[in-house]
Amino acid sequence: VEASLNLLQDLAVGFMSGKLLLRLDAINATLANHTPDHFPFLSQYANTRNRTIFYATLARLLFMEDDAAKFAEFMAPFGALCEQLSNAARSDVNAFRSDAVKHTLIGLFRDLRGIASAANSRRTYSLLFDWMYPRHVGLLLHAMETYADDPQVSTPLLKFVAEFVLNKTQRLTFEPSSVNGILLFREVSKLVVAYGRRALAAPPVKGTEAYPRRYKGIWLASTVLMRALSGNYVNFGVFDLYGDNALKDAFGVAISLSLTMPLEEIMTYRKVAKSYFALVEVLFHSHVHVVAACDNATFAHLARSLETGLRSLDVSISSQCAAAIDNLAGFYFKAVNPVIGENPAQGAEAIAAHINQLPTLFPEMLKTLFDIVLFEDCSNQWSLSRPTLSLILVNEAHYGALKAEITASMPPSKRPLMDGYFEKLMDGVTRSLEARNRDRFTQNLTVFRHDAKAG
Repeated sequence: VEASLNLLQDLAVGFMSGKLLLRLDAINATLANHTPDHFPFLSQYANTRNRTIFYATLARLLFMEDDAAKFAEFMAPFGALCEQLSNAARSDVNAFRSDAVKHTLIGLFRDLRGIASAANSRRTYSLLFDWMYPRHVGLLLHAMETYADDPQVSTPLLKFVAEFVLNKTQRLTFEPSSVNGILLFREVSKLVVAYGRRALAAPPVKGTEAYPRRYKGIWLASTVLMRALSGNYVNFGVFDLYGDNALKDAFGVAISLSLTMPLEEIMTYRKVAKSYFALVEVLFHSHVHVVAACDNATFAHLARSLETGLRSLDVSISSQCAAAIDNLAGFYFKAVNPVIGENPAQGAEAIAAHINQLPTLFPEMLKTLFDIVLFEDCSNQWSLSRPTLSLILVNEAHYGALKAEITASMPPSKRPLMDGYFEKLMDGVTRSLEARNRDRFTQNLTVFRHDAKAG
């Protein structure tokens, strides 16, 4: 079955081959009759994963034609199934926890994920969004509240939502007067909070069961929130302005979930690490005031985890950590060097207070960056150069001591040369974080690294 579906998917990917498929009676019959009644393999548990491929392929073919009526006809069986499940959730909670309902939900979320993955344009995504919201979105919350502690259901549910909120190819582009982006985020917040609160209340899981029963759900929930935060389709200032706690609650649960995972465990599982650091990078980039509002222990945990992430062998993780450190150091630099006449940024005083209570934080980060630049093969030198300048500007006294330490660690014959290399590193660089100054420092750092390694 999997081989057959992969072949069909390969044929549907091409524009011309896809158009050719749509001329076949068999394909049109499949688009009109795609339920388990007509394709028994969909009912077999062994084929659960293949359902996503099946519906992604059918949706890709369906979306090749601009036909809203055909889409409505295609989604009609899903609509009827959602109505049936919603009625069951409202009328009998115990029945909603039955094995039959459970397996139906698993299949439904895998099917919808496939359809969502095929909606690659604004037009096709709008069709799916209008079908989903508001009529069927309540089922997602019912399912999460009932099955948050069951990874067999919560995992496909979170994976579907992660795909649904992903703004790939700018498909989530709503009209300027539309509130759809805000409404979508509110639903995402409810789901993340429902899952997170159940996970936080659950007893700890250790050993080989920790990943499938706990960490996997946490990284999926973090991915959902990160994609919604970075999708650029929500004006988050609206939530504070109108006293809506959707954003605040989602942040609170996400940060609490991250604190339950030891850092060494995060680094052990690659998917967990990628999701965790992607979310932290978004927090430090666009929501520093949320980080500033954390207690000192939480702030220290988040900030120190960035230093660990810098040393990751995964370039994407180290680059995200570098960007987060750059944002943090740059924010602190502006907080302690305010421009006359400008109002301080939200959270500036709190960030300054946190940093003052962690006097070794920035010096250790700077030392780590120089260790990587000088002694390791890094393919993301540009990314690492940005926080290096920010940290030098907020650590000028420690930078002088670090230069002396690095120079002293070199062979005696190389020490005078290193002094010269450090002088050239700051040649033409001023005490500012303007783009031109950053670019100048990046060029100097490239030369510095080359000279230090060659010398």
